[in-house]
Amino acid sequence: MGQVAFDTQEFVEMLENAGLPKDQARAISIAVRKSHEVADVATRRDLEDARKDLSAKIVEARKDTVAQFEKTDAKFAEVKRDIAEVRKDLAFEIADARKEAAARADRTNAEITGVRKDMAALFEKNEAQIALLRREQSADIALVRKDMEALTNGLLIKLTKVMLGCVGLASAIVTIAVKFF
Repeated sequence: MGQVAFDTQEFVEMLENAGLPKDQARAISIAVRKSHEVADVATRRDLEDARKDLSAKIVEARKDTVAQFEKTDAKFAEVKRDIAEVRKDLAFEIADARKEAAARADRTNAEITGVRKDMAALFEKNEAQIALLRREQSADIALVRKDMEALTNGLLIKLTKVMLGCVGLASAIVTIAVKFF
């Protein structure tokens, strides 16, 4: 940085005019000059140079920032494109999966309908067989009843004959017994 211009002679004269002795005025002037030398005070030119440097650096930083933002925007755009592509792919895959699931559901429903038809046919067949067996069984039971009635009637007739024979025998025994006794 540059030095601030300091006129020691003018300063000494000013102090002398104020009533200070010449030796004291010189000593104060030297002290002030040394303090200016030690103090790193910026001049207007130094400030202007620093402002220009800072302005240039700010412009450069802005350019860098704009470039970074452009790169970031480009990356965001690329990511958005990738996401859009993934969404499209997923949409197609989901649509395919839905079609496949619908086709499987249709096949399953068709199989279930077929099984239900088969079961209904089997139930009808079983019910028809059960009805036939019941009719046959009823016919067999009716025949067995007729046979049992015929047997019962035959046994009843035979039992009646045996009882009549026993009664006749008993009466003959009683008649003989009465005659002999």
